[in-house]
Amino acid sequence: MKYLITGGGTGGHIYPALAIAWEIKRRNKDAEILYVGTEKGLESELVPREGFAFKTIRVQGLPRKLNIQTIKAMKELLLGIRDANKIIKEFKPDVVIGTGGYVSAPVVFAASKKHIPTLIHEQNAFPGIANKILSRYVDKVLITFEESKKYFKYPEKIILTGNPIRKNILEVDKRKAYFQLKISPNKPFILSFGGSGGQKKLNDAMLYVIEKNINKDIQILHVTGNRFYDDFMKKIQSKNITLNENIRVLPYMYDMPSALNIANLVVTSAGAITLAEISAIGVPSILIPKGYTAENHQEYNARAFEKKGASYLILEKDLTGEKLNNVINNLIYDFNKLKEMSKNSKALGNIYATEKIVDIVNRTALE
Repeated sequence: MKYLITGGGTGGHIYPALAIAWEIKRRNKDAEILYVGTEKGLESELVPREGFAFKTIRVQGLPRKLNIQTIKAMKELLLGIRDANKIIKEFKPDVVIGTGGYVSAPVVFAASKKHIPTLIHEQNAFPGIANKILSRYVDKVLITFEESKKYFKYPEKIILTGNPIRKNILEVDKRKAYFQLKISPNKPFILSFGGSGGQKKLNDAMLYVIEKNINKDIQILHVTGNRFYDDFMKKIQSKNITLNENIRVLPYMYDMPSALNIANLVVTSAGAITLAEISAIGVPSILIPKGYTAENHQEYNARAFEKKGASYLILEKDLTGEKLNNVINNLIYDFNKLKEMSKNSKALGNIYATEKIVDIVNRTALE
């Protein structure tokens, strides 16, 4: 069977697509998979590295307000549909799956017009513009959050699946993880990071937290994001803070699955992939949704977790170092509260989402 997968722009759209692609390959080594993205998007770097065939189309996002860029974007969209039609004609897919981002719009639209079975997957509690538009044309709309149902106009197409996650998040040996990351299992361990690219407001608040806890018997691993690391370390030095073995700062965390599995508390933004992973293993969290994401979707994601008692929510506009430090210290020593949050987090997790999605994809292709 031939599968065409598309989605891009951010890791939140790309990693679910790759999880789906790998599950297809796990089931059928002979399956033909083609990933369609943009030349400059993050997908152009990540997808070929995973070994999947990759082709590009011309397209760019539509601006939120009408201006001269709108005309340019519409022209690119038409070119993107033309490119998509050409790729579809050559590849002849049996089914097309879109995971969001503006690149998915022309591809999924073109496939639907050719009466090829089509599906989209929405990672966030508040759907992106591309997926809301595409829901009119596709055969199935797969969602991660129950809350997102009300934003789609075709309820008969909607199936709640959860968010596909990388398998290695569930296969961590905790004893090895403690050893490799040099974390003691006998002291509270806090992991903080603002998504793969970092989060400036979180970094500013964590600077205060680190300063106030440098001599306390807790462990903190803070990941700044590559672009913020040098500036963060300069601020550490300017405050004459000497980091010790209990408190470490990194620009990027390559072994995030291990760190997540041994964390007592995670402080992070509210990207859909991060939430899918922490709920799959049941980690309590303090969520600080980024205030500048499309349609403010991270706040919707975070509120869904707060509502279920899995997370403590702090909006960026309300975030200060002092407030974050107080919340951390109130939670990290309240073992009953952490246990309750962990249980609630785990209840939100869906470790079988990828398998369920591929089941639906295969059924849709044969209908």
